[in-house]
Amino acid sequence: MSRIGKEPVQIPAGVTVEVSGNEMIVKGPLGTLTQAFDPVITIKVEGAVATLTRANDEKESRAKHGLYRALLQNMVTGVSKGYEKGLVIAGVGFKVQKQGNNVVLNVGYSHTVEYKAVEGITLECPSQTEITVKGINKETVGQVAAEIRSIRKPEPYHGYGIHYKDEVIQRKEGKTAGK
Repeated sequence: MSRIGKEPVQIPAGVTVEVSGNEMIVKGPLGTLTQAFDPVITIKVEGAVATLTRANDEKESRAKHGLYRALLQNMVTGVSKGYEKGLVIAGVGFKVQKQGNNVVLNVGYSHTVEYKAVEGITLECPSQTEITVKGINKETVGQVAAEIRSIRKPEPYHGYGIHYKDEVIQRKEGKTAGK
């Protein structure tokens, strides 16, 4: 049995999980998320616990068992607590400004780069060198953070660029003069 799939999903107070056909709907204080799932998986909600079972032991079914359990757990966490990803902008003269729902980045190009916020995602700028991406969908939060990071990836010699708050950049040694 799947080690992840067999674990029950704890549903906190204020969150409801509904299963209609091949779709799971999770509602909570922060919003609503829906996810389609394979009919090979069966979801049972009993009180404050949701359990997932699979119809057979084929390789594809075993993989989907763990997948849909993880997706359900992420949805429950998202509608109750939300997700957050931090980015840091490092470089001489590099900065970020918030304009409405969008952010405008000055990251060493001859022009400024404007990133338009995706629906359901909140972009915050606590300082001129930090961006916080918040939302209820874990996948979307990670994707938006990755897209912002790709505007100017960190380079290994000076560390300039946009990187995640907890990311460690492998630094390279620069050229040395000959003997």
